[in-house]
Formats: sequence, C-alpha cells, structure tokens
Amino acid sequence: MSLKDLRAARGLTQRELANRCDVSHVRIADWERGARDPRNMSLDTAIRLADALHVRDLRRLLDD
Repeated sequence: MSLKDLRAARGLTQRELANRCDVSHVRIADWERGARDPRNMSLDTAIRLADALHVRDLRRLLDD
C-alpha cells in the first residue's frame, strides 16, 4: 500500500498529514507522486508518518 493509499484510507488530506508529522505538505505531495524517494526520509520523519497513519511496520510507508 502506497503512502497515498495509507493517507487516503485514514481520511487525511496531504496538508492534514503534513501538520500531524511536522513536515511540509509539499514534501508529502513529492513523496506521493514520486518526485522524492521516500526511502531517503529520515528515521524520525518515518516514525512520525507511521504514528500519524497508525502504521506499525515502517516498511509499509515504502511500498508502492
């Protein structure tokens, strides 16, 4: 499941997710459309995203 799918499944907009994770909504958009590789995000950011999306396995954030 992709980051976009996880976000949509939780009913969050990119901006809402960004606010919960303390990252730019532009960065969320970049990850979702492939302009940035999510595998290069910091561990801290990955943990904040996982927490906001209620994902236990951080590898799910990297799945396409």
